[in-house]
Amino acid sequence: MTVIVDYDAGNLRSVERACREVGLDADITNDPGRVRGAERIIFPGVGAAGSAMRSLARSGVGAALVDAFHAGTPILGICLGLQISLDRSEENDTETLGLVSGDVRRFRLDDPSLKVPHMGWNAVNLRRPHPVLDGIQPGDEFYFVHAYRPVPANTADVIAESTYEGVFCSVLGRDNYVATQFHPEKSGRVGLRLLERFAAWNGRVDA
Repeated sequence: MTVIVDYDAGNLRSVERACREVGLDADITNDPGRVRGAERIIFPGVGAAGSAMRSLARSGVGAALVDAFHAGTPILGICLGLQISLDRSEENDTETLGLVSGDVRRFRLDDPSLKVPHMGWNAVNLRRPHPVLDGIQPGDEFYFVHAYRPVPANTADVIAESTYEGVFCSVLGRDNYVATQFHPEKSGRVGLRLLERFAAWNGRVDA
């Protein structure tokens, strides 16, 4: 069973509908036991890092996610789910889960024509292959809504990048964890194809 993690961070039904559309049976849960026992996990979210981490700590789901990661369960982070998977976020000066080393920083833009949050369609360009992004073509566009960007400590954890004034990491991953700053569930056909590949992924990145 695939679970969609509920930690009071919104947009869960849209993720559930997108999973259903690609034939992925996924249940929404905030039960730490179900998270630990899941075959695969989707960790979406919108909102603020501080309140998200308080919710994860209160429910015990944060610890369950860390346990599932170390157990090798395939995990897909989305948007806020990606951001709170690193070590620390500038948003609310929050210590986060630490699945991938690095931090999260607010966009600071010099170009007055660009606004924060970064919102809308943007191209995603692969830096290295990954099974969940297999078939993504250079310039394929996905839907973004975010004011903060991930900065992995290890460049080897960067899977894909996008540009908003400067280049930023838009997909990261390590071992059985992969995460997108964009919303695949809001990205039309190309986003659904990504969810299909996640549904078939065994958590390995070696061919």
